[in-house]
Amino acid sequence: MVAGVLEDAAGRVLIAQRPEGRSMAGAWEFPGGKLAAGEERHPGLARELEEELGVCIGPARPLIRYLHRYPALEVDLDVWRVASWHGEPRGLEGQALAWREVSTLLGAGLLPADEPIVRALALPSTVLVTPPQAASEGAFLDLLARSAAGLVVLRRPDLDAEALLAVAAWARVRTGARVVLNGDPARLSKAIEEGAADGLHVPARHAARLASRPLPRQHLFGVSCHDALELDRAEALAADYAFLGPVKPTATHPGSPGSGWGAFARLVRDRPLPVYAIGGLGPADLGAAWNAGAQGIAAIRSLWGRTESSA
Repeated sequence: MVAGVLEDAAGRVLIAQRPEGRSMAGAWEFPGGKLAAGEERHPGLARELEEELGVCIGPARPLIRYLHRYPALEVDLDVWRVASWHGEPRGLEGQALAWREVSTLLGAGLLPADEPIVRALALPSTVLVTPPQAASEGAFLDLLARSAAGLVVLRRPDLDAEALLAVAAWARVRTGARVVLNGDPARLSKAIEEGAADGLHVPARHAARLASRPLPRQHLFGVSCHDALELDRAEALAADYAFLGPVKPTATHPGSPGSGWGAFARLVRDRPLPVYAIGGLGPADLGAAWNAGAQGIAAIRSLWGRTESSA
């Protein structure tokens, strides 16, 4: 199945209601349908949206692809984010249409299979991971203020909890980004639940010791992963996203060539979990990351101090 995410000028996305006579009638979904035998993904998406909505789409890029298992059915969902289209969407197959804010979608009666799409839509394409320490606190804060990213993972193991929370509060105001704290759930979860940050990001070693998700759903929870077992663990903990890498050689992994995009794509294929590629990457790698099935990229050096943002 291919599905398309169309977004209007106000940032709302289009959903369609399954009409009477179809399975799960009355539920809402992202528009799309089945590929014909041998049909390529983007042309198939274009055909489906023209038949269903009467629109001609332009460029689109992969958002997330995964398997969803119903009790008697397995659905392979290949979801694309449509950059532009021509025509006014209409329900040509008798379906009702609605434009909804992303923040309201989980309460809109979506098909269970479509819920991972909402989680992917709520996340940015780039995540800044801060350097683990600073030559001077003033220089660190100055570079953080000039770094453009929708999500910041604040990784400062050199700071005690009180100092880390102070930097997080400053960063939320100065950057306008969501800020998640990197570290031990036992040390940080309570403060995050009390509003000190937007979420928690944990290394794989901490994830391995958790019995369940350490935060309520209104807070972000991410996990750093390096292999399939660690990705399985992130899924079992109901993580909102994961990092996977290193994809390319990095200074922090000397001598390692990185996994490459092929291995990354194989590891994330079919998972209903947004996964960021990490390791030696920058904004120029976004296209390759999306094509490999990534939510986007996470990076330290290539995003640190950058004022340009990426879509």
